[in-house]
Amino acid sequence: METFADYILSEEDLASKMEIVYYLAKKRKIFFDKSVIFKTEIARMFLNYSKIEVDKNLVLTATLLCNCKKVNNAQDIETIHSYAKRGAEQLEEFGFGKKFCKMCEEVNRYSNSNPRERESDILELVDQFGGMLLDRPERIGFKPDEALVLLEHRNLKDKYNRYLDTFMQFVGFLEKITVGEEVETTVIRRLVKTYYEAGDVPNFIKEVVYNYGPKVDRLMEKELEHLAKEMFCSIDNPNRPLFSEETAHKIMCHLEEKTVEAKG
Repeated sequence: METFADYILSEEDLASKMEIVYYLAKKRKIFFDKSVIFKTEIARMFLNYSKIEVDKNLVLTATLLCNCKKVNNAQDIETIHSYAKRGAEQLEEFGFGKKFCKMCEEVNRYSNSNPRERESDILELVDQFGGMLLDRPERIGFKPDEALVLLEHRNLKDKYNRYLDTFMQFVGFLEKITVGEEVETTVIRRLVKTYYEAGDVPNFIKEVVYNYGPKVDRLMEKELEHLAKEMFCSIDNPNRPLFSEETAHKIMCHLEEKTVEAKG
């Protein structure tokens, strides 16, 4: 007999997949709000940018469901620490396999599950970065560059995430792309703006999947083509400096420090 897991994993259209989870959330009272859609779109763009060899359908489904037992504004620390593990147990009841449930449990580090799945590192980055961009009762959302600093130096300090560097490059890449409107804004800030303007969950799904997503995909493709042309032009120029002036300065300072240390 087909399980819910079989049903949603066989549905590869992202909009339909989101709608399925939306109606499941109403029926089974699991956590699903606009922030989940928001983070899933970040995951989709990251996978398109990075070309990481993972099952994209599996990762996006996990992004939609990994927070299914999350509680908004939970005050109980035990609830915060256990929701991912309890969510994984719920997903097992829905018919998902052990790897999928383990991926979702590892969206954060509270269960101390090791070794971590590759896909879990993607979920972790998207969940933490996406969450920091949005307002909370105790603070306003951070700017993308601020969120990256907190992600690297606070949230993941002394923790290994194999895709952190790639994710930081991805955010930097998106920050260079602007979306033309009455006032130009970057891709990430446009997603945040859409989040607050879209209204309810169904409308936000439509805005992201049918309007925002296709537009951003074209802009990303165009920017990647531009970067590729620049790279080939640089290769064709035999007299180009190996490093930029800024990079060269940093390297020289580093070498000078090493020399002083050696003499000491």
